[in-house]
Amino acid sequence: MITIVPATAADVPDIHGLIRALAEYEQLSHELVSTAADIHHGLFGPRPYAEVILAKADDRTVGFALFFHNYSTFLGRPGIYLEDLFVLPEHRGAGVGRALLGALARIALERGCGRLEWSVLEWNEGAIAFYRRAGAQLLDEWRIFRLTGEALDSLAAESE
Repeated sequence: MITIVPATAADVPDIHGLIRALAEYEQLSHELVSTAADIHHGLFGPRPYAEVILAKADDRTVGFALFFHNYSTFLGRPGIYLEDLFVLPEHRGAGVGRALLGALARIALERGCGRLEWSVLEWNEGAIAFYRRAGAQLLDEWRIFRLTGEALDSLAAESE
């Protein structure tokens, strides 16, 4: 039996462990620099930046979804951005991911959100198929841009 629960500060070690597992799965472990303390601060510090729901099976955390609010000027309503959804490989195919995504959809509707959106790596065919089965639409015409490191520092310095 799968239960979906909001994360608490006591869950941070499990959350960080799942983030490490996600980084390994996506072959991005070399980019993972966050610590459990960083995650605690980001989720439960003075200004929480994101929220997490957990999937539990037999009191063991087997998956998570980390999300935060954004805002659509076109809809004039908030939305939810799903940053990460991950289920341990041995629990895939049992409805855990669908339960997490469904719970997040309920949260979005309860909060008056107009949309729920996320990004997926183009090579992750399994995730793409999963999201399509859930009714999600792939937006081929949109591209993600990102500023980090020196480029972020340089652009910020221009505005001083």
